[in-house]
Amino acid sequence: MMAKLTKPARDRISATKFAFPKQRKEPLENASHVRNAVARFNQVKGVTEAERRAAWKRIQSAAKRYAVELEESA
Repeated sequence: MMAKLTKPARDRISATKFAFPKQRKEPLENASHVRNAVARFNQVKGVTEAERRAAWKRIQSAAKRYAVELEESA
């Protein structure tokens, strides 16, 4: 089970460590967060298609870094 981030802890995370940095949505701090970002990817509202494509690239990069396997259909 993934630990929930408190607001102060979330605020300390660099914007570059979020799938959607402008909105600070879906942190990519560890393998658990990466898996959560993948699971919630299609639920993120208020982002453009360009932001979604860029976020997916960040998720893929983080998945590789933390050895998280991604399914091709994601």
